[in-house]
Amino acid sequence: MKYRLLGRTGVWVSEISLGAMTFGGKEHPVYRTHGALGQEEVDRIVGTALAAGINFIDTADVYADGESEELLGRAIAQHRRKVVLATKLMAPVGPGPNDQGLSRLHVMRALEDSLRRLKTDYVDLYQIHNYDHMTPIEETLSALDDAVQQGKVRYIGCSNLAAWQISKALGISALHNQAKFVANQTHYSLLSRDAERDLVPMAEDAGLSLTVWQPLVGGFLTGKFDRGGVSTEQDSRRARNGFDFIPFDEEKGFTVLAALRTVAARHEVSPARVAIAWLLAQRAVTSVIVGARKLEQLTDNIAASDLILTEQDLTELDKVSRPPIAYPNWIQEQFAPTRIPAGNLA
Repeated sequence: MKYRLLGRTGVWVSEISLGAMTFGGKEHPVYRTHGALGQEEVDRIVGTALAAGINFIDTADVYADGESEELLGRAIAQHRRKVVLATKLMAPVGPGPNDQGLSRLHVMRALEDSLRRLKTDYVDLYQIHNYDHMTPIEETLSALDDAVQQGKVRYIGCSNLAAWQISKALGISALHNQAKFVANQTHYSLLSRDAERDLVPMAEDAGLSLTVWQPLVGGFLTGKFDRGGVSTEQDSRRARNGFDFIPFDEEKGFTVLAALRTVAARHEVSPARVAIAWLLAQRAVTSVIVGARKLEQLTDNIAASDLILTEQDLTELDKVSRPPIAYPNWIQEQFAPTRIPAGNLA
């Protein structure tokens, strides 16, 4: 396993991280289709991840109505100091009007509830799960800073925010000398390269880590689905759900998948392993979050850390997946060289 710095913190995290969305939810109307793993299975998954060198584990209070945190807390109880533990808040966790969002009231309640479920005194990375348009970001950042000052949170981060929202938050934190975001969790894959337009340049400029969720696009990039969305493995997440959570052009998806299979055959590995290795080769990516229902899925995903793609591999995958350059990026690229004067500058 290789390790990369979490933003500018000096904390090293594994470039493959473990996602806990498959933990719990056997009776839940939504999460029962994501894995619904029980304690014994969670213990095996977590134990395998730790043995492979993974030290970064991510969950959220909303996963299986908090059961994911409970199961994970038990699984890492004897290994807490080895784990950089991340969780998230914002989504509804109850029926009340204040059981969601990013108000000071909910931030403080949600953190205490997560600490209790995780059976720990602190969270290493506490992340807002989305943008709350109802709450001033100043209020949220102040509450998060208080949690850091209290020692209940080591670092703060965000997920699913636009680049301008993150930049605004970083500016406010700097203005008030508060704890600032050190990481951004975003969706990024060979089928969803929107992050390259603004989020990746922003992360590089601000020194933010980029952690990636759903690198396999709900399992599509494993190559186990036909054009009707039917899986060759009937217990797969996509086959059971009957719909795609992540929107993408399916025809383009199969074009990308064909190139992915070609590269995978060249290396004699799975398409999934290549898809994750491609992300690890991209600018600004710190860690790719993988979730698994089965040990063989996890071990195959972890092996992506050892797969080094060639220039030919990267070129072929880029050619079939590259999105059009958005404005103003294309015009800035055209004019960037014109400022370099001709002649000898010495």
